Amino acid sequence: MPNTKAAKKAVRSSKAKQTHNLYWKTKYKLALKELKKAIDAKAGETVLQEKLKVLQKALDKASKEKVIHKNKASRVKSRYAKKAAVQVEPNTAKKAKSKTSKSN
Repeated sequence: MPNTKAAKKAVRSSKAKQTHNLYWKTKYKLALKELKKAIDAKAGETVLQEKLKVLQKALDKASKEKVIHKNKASRVKSRYAKKAAVQVEPNTAKKAKSKTSKSN
């Protein structure tokens, strides 16, 4: 139990921050879950693009609000954009690039 006035305020402040962070974390995790369902159900291109857009928006906002790190947001967006692209066009999946050596 907090004893000082500052400690009481810190408890109130941390509780407010916790609810704020939980809101954004839940929002992006729900968007992630919806996109995973769409990928597993082999949904159409428009559905996947719409769900990907919602996920990217939620991740950007969570990163802006400092709920998650900006690199994590970028990493998750990249991974699921690739998965959605493979789902839409499986024939044009990323092919292995051959490294060319420079001759002098």
